[in-house]
Amino acid sequence: MGKKRSYDQYCMVARALDVVGERWTLLLVRELSTGPKRFKDLLEGLPGIGTNLLTTRLKALEGEGIVRRSTLPPPAGSNVYELTELGWSLEPVIVALSRWGAGLLGAPREQDDLKPGWAAVAMRSAVESGATNGSSGVYEFRIGGEVFHLRLKDGKVEAHQGPASDANLVLIGDTETFLALASKRLEPKEAVQSGALKVEGGGENPEAMLARCLVLIGPAAHWEDAQISP
Repeated sequence: MGKKRSYDQYCMVARALDVVGERWTLLLVRELSTGPKRFKDLLEGLPGIGTNLLTTRLKALEGEGIVRRSTLPPPAGSNVYELTELGWSLEPVIVALSRWGAGLLGAPREQDDLKPGWAAVAMRSAVESGATNGSSGVYEFRIGGEVFHLRLKDGKVEAHQGPASDANLVLIGDTETFLALASKRLEPKEAVQSGALKVEGGGENPEAMLARCLVLIGPAAHWEDAQISP
């Protein structure tokens, strides 16, 4: 491995970019912000990175104390990578980039990879923006072949891969349906009536719970007119 590149500037921004400014680095942090991942999971979640470059980036992040190796408890027992406390302190940076990038995203390009799990970051951004007005709840999303859930409590949010044992609401659909909902090309009522979106749970007021959940899906451009009540 060659000498690590540096801006050689006595500046906090430059020093931070010395550590996390390399290509793929912040996307690795994005992947790990939903929980520990195996090397294979990271490789699948970052199409195009390649085995050698992923190894290099992980070693660099380990060296900086941002990522560490761990072993999941039984019955999984898998060797995984996870964020350290220093790594988790980058979460606000990822959320801020997601909010900033929302206005640049536009429609998917032909060459774009699209993984539903990436939406978890955008949904955290909705909470950070105040669009949920401090609501609480556990929302599970089954989009395409991926499953993840969000836990909201008092205006804070945690994103996790996999199902939730205590989900208040479960939304099931394909990637195209969720994209259409996010861009407001498809109304929730139409999605449910057509069968494109399946909703499970919601308690005594599933409509209100669904409306609350859909605020998380919508892009930043629509948050200001999609406020909900706690």
